[in-house]
Amino acid sequence: MNPRIRLWVIAFTLFCATASASLLQENPVIIGIDADISTAAAQAGEAIYRGAALAVSEINARGGFLGRPAVLEIRDHRGNPARGVANMEAFAAMPDLLAVIGGTYTPVVMEQLPIIHRHGIPFLLPWAAGTRLVENGYSPNYVFRVSVRDEDAGAFLIKKLFEAGYRRPGLLLEQTEWGRSNEKSIMAALRSYGLTPAEIQWFYWGVPDLRPHMEKLANARADVILLVSQSNEGLTAIKALQSFHPRQRLPLISHWGITKGEFPSKAGTTLMDVELFFLQTFSFIAPPFPDRAHHLFDLYRQKFPEIKTPEDIPVPAGTAHAYDLVHLLAKAVAKVGALERSAVRDALENLDHHGGVIRNYRPPFTRERHDALGKEDFHIACFSEKGVIRPCFIRPKD
Repeated sequence: MNPRIRLWVIAFTLFCATASASLLQENPVIIGIDADISTAAAQAGEAIYRGAALAVSEINARGGFLGRPAVLEIRDHRGNPARGVANMEAFAAMPDLLAVIGGTYTPVVMEQLPIIHRHGIPFLLPWAAGTRLVENGYSPNYVFRVSVRDEDAGAFLIKKLFEAGYRRPGLLLEQTEWGRSNEKSIMAALRSYGLTPAEIQWFYWGVPDLRPHMEKLANARADVILLVSQSNEGLTAIKALQSFHPRQRLPLISHWGITKGEFPSKAGTTLMDVELFFLQTFSFIAPPFPDRAHHLFDLYRQKFPEIKTPEDIPVPAGTAHAYDLVHLLAKAVAKVGALERSAVRDALENLDHHGGVIRNYRPPFTRERHDALGKEDFHIACFSEKGVIRPCFIRPKD
């Protein structure tokens, strides 16, 4: 594990233990976290952990889960599906496991689905957008998501491009389950507007140069590039775009995958040389419920004193999603009055209302719908010169 990540995990775990000393006399309930903690998406993994930990600290202070405290058990899948499978098997062997918070990579979660359902583990997704992760064919379905869903993301992004006047998007997609999920949703959205893509270019993780792909999109007369990638390949994309003459640089509209790593700090001044817009769900700068966001920020600042302003919080969406999910889990436990996992799963489908930091969930989930967010919860964002994620608008086509 990255030494810096290890330090904040240890520090906050000690804080939770101290703050809940009286509760910890009882046997704790375990909430697992399986995410990328040490590689390309480590910032997103850290954000998920922090959001979950802040919610757990509040719940423990109020008496925990039916009088038992919750503790977080963290495992690092490093973006590797095989490690994700091993982690889920390890979680399944823990007798006091209540649920697992997972994600950051759709391909990892896809491989975990059989284990999740074989062992009946409520699996909470604060980050992973593949449509099939939730529409997975299992009954009963143990996956619940407060995050982006690709089917909605494709419709949202194409709508925003259409409104800005773009009619020939060139698609630049990673060759993974997540990329294929997005191709399906984007193509469906384009058809609803009577449009087709100018060209589709695929790439693999670790691709060293994306300029040839962009040249093919430009030669196909694309008027905008729609990118679906992780943060590392996103960096490769904007560096390739920067290599073009300024008049030849197409606007780049991205899914939110680029924001899960240290993208802005690694991109540096390149960010100011390209037009980059991307999808987001939450911002501390312009939150949907300022009072709730202010409460979460105050809690965040108390636990992580290096954070001075809302702009300092890295990957804010990951924190907000995990925070809301843990509070929804607590409400499900309170509703059913038990810690038995299948009963908690059933209760998650039957919650009436929760006032979260992202939205008023009315209800968060139903038997037919395990996605709590929709297109109405999305917005377009940009990076500021300092690398801060802020809401913005796509520049209209000239």
